This record gives sequence, C-alpha cells and structure tokens, in this order.
Amino acid sequence: MNHSSNSLPNSAGYRLTKRTLDFVIAGLGLLVLTPLMALLALAVRISLGSPVLFRQQRPGLRGRPFWILKFRTMNNEREPGGALAPDAQRLTRFGRFLRATSLDELPELINVLKGELSLVGPRPLLMQYLERYTGDQARRHDVLPGITGWAQINGRNNLSWEQKFELDLWYVDHASLRLDLWILACTFWKVISRQGISEPNQATMSEFDPADKKKYC
Repeated sequence: MNHSSNSLPNSAGYRLTKRTLDFVIAGLGLLVLTPLMALLALAVRISLGSPVLFRQQRPGLRGRPFWILKFRTMNNEREPGGALAPDAQRLTRFGRFLRATSLDELPELINVLKGELSLVGPRPLLMQYLERYTGDQARRHDVLPGITGWAQINGRNNLSWEQKFELDLWYVDHASLRLDLWILACTFWKVISRQGISEPNQATMSEFDPADKKKYC
C-alpha cells in the first residue's frame, strides 16, 4: 500500500460528527449496560479479587498518554523469582470468557466518553512501542485510537504486526463516517463469531519487536 504523509483527508465536519456519535453512543451504552457491568464487576471481584479494573497507560492522539480501562482477566500469579507469570498462565477461565466475548472492554466506553478513545480507530498499544515505530508507522497516532478498527475486522490478533500497521495506516488515510459505520457493523459480527481473539499459540498478541522478523513479518 502507498501512504501519503499529507494532512488527513477527513474534514473538521467529519471529526465533529464522529466525536458527537462517540459521545452519544458511549453515553447511551453506559446507561443501558450499567446493570451488566455491575454484575461483571462483582464476578471479577469474586474470581480475581481487587482491583476489578485493569488500568494501563496507553498512547492516545499524537502519542499523548491516557489510562485505558478494562475489566481484569488475569490473576497476579508469580514465578519463583518474583516476576509475573506468562499471560497464558495468568489468564483465568473467566478471563478467557470475558476476552472471547469482548466484555472485558466495556469500561473503555468511559474512555470514549472522556474523549480519550473513539469507537473506531487504531487500537492503542503500549507506551514503549512509541520509540520502536518507523516514521510512517507513527502516523497511526494522527487520529484518536479506538475500541475497534480496520485491523480488528480484518484479522485482529491473527495478523502480523506489519499487516496491522498497514491496515491502521490505510484507515488513517481513508477515515470517513461511512467507513466507521461499516467497521462498527463488522465488529458486531466479529464479536458474535469470536474471530481473531488471540494470536495462534499466544494468550493475546506477541510483543511488537521490529528486530524479530519472525514475529514482525
């Protein structure tokens, strides 16, 4: 794919409409889903203890950090040396259910309401990845990150990092309201069918390391 480094093609009107839809849908979603989220919070508290929410700093628009919110899916099991055990070992049965159904991501609606996330955009990754991106890959932060995105409906964690970044940049260069609505509709199907939840042989997705060509390409 060829990507332009010119200004984003979407207009101020699109960005305003997108933010309005984000605010309205996230607000209504939180209102409607509050009973379900309360039950899930109680279930997490019983099965995993406190805290109920997983909070982690992620890069947002222009790489500015924010605290992403999710329901916890892992316990705090540690290895003999004191380090946290691998994700696959700490991911509980209930946690797998939350991830398989994407219910663990419901608290992210709070991030959307606050304007830190959009419903649609490149998924926010880890802060330490910022220094690993090429100049072109860093353009994924030219738009708000999202709960779902173009990469998520085209393979999610079954994709290589290179494929994910290509899809993220395609979205940055072609963002539109019509595309956002299409992505939301496809996301609903992906969640129902539980496709691409994790990378093969991984609990989630392997770490992004541009020096590791087997993982990257």
